[in-house]
Amino acid sequence: QVQLVESGGGLVQAGGSLRLSCAASGSIFSKNAMGWYRQAPGKQRELVAYVTTWGSTTYADSVKGRFTISSDGAKNTVYLQMNSLKPEDTADYYCNVVTFTKPAWGPGTQVTVSS
Repeated sequence: QVQLVESGGGLVQAGGSLRLSCAASGSIFSKNAMGWYRQAPGKQRELVAYVTTWGSTTYADSVKGRFTISSDGAKNTVYLQMNSLKPEDTADYYCNVVTFTKPAWGPGTQVTVSS
């Protein structure tokens, strides 16, 4: 049973935009802060943004001002609006809780930004 499913990735030119979606099970979405992570080739997975159950948002310095995380409790979905994309944003993007103990990672969605 898949608990996390990401979608919305693709190939875009530098300066373009993408909106990623993450469909999560209600059992994990309703009680946990949800984050977006990314992993570029040869790099460790990093947390780029997260949103708490009360709506507080936090961003990595590398994406601050360009990315916006949001959530829809009715749909158990978390979004990542990515604007002004840069080639260094190229990575596989995943959603998950931000606590140490996590459910299995979903399939992720690939984002490729060309120059």
